[in-house]
Amino acid sequence: MAGKNRERRARLKMSIRRKIAGTTESPRLSVFRSNTGIYAQIIDDTTGVTLASASTKEMGEKTRLTQENSKAVGKKVAEKAIASGIKSIVFDRNGYLYHGNIKALADGAREGGLKF
Repeated sequence: MAGKNRERRARLKMSIRRKIAGTTESPRLSVFRSNTGIYAQIIDDTTGVTLASASTKEMGEKTRLTQENSKAVGKKVAEKAIASGIKSIVFDRNGYLYHGNIKALADGAREGGLKF
């Protein structure tokens, strides 16, 4: 069953990436979710550079994947982005459904001051 889910997510991911790309004015916020944590990167696709990143691993050694922690990661990446002069982004959910931890991270980034 896991193979089918991976294939489905890869297909969705490529479909999403065809439609969106991060620019210098509006970089891409890419999200990766594992069973133990969530990771967010703000990427400028024109130069291929990661401008800011945050994850649950930065929050502590035993941090679990919860919606509260996902929201905190969103706020953290927004804080780092605004410090770098980034105000608007394009959200890349990376093939994941927009609910639960992914939605919590996006809401946290919005609360942190990012526009998308």
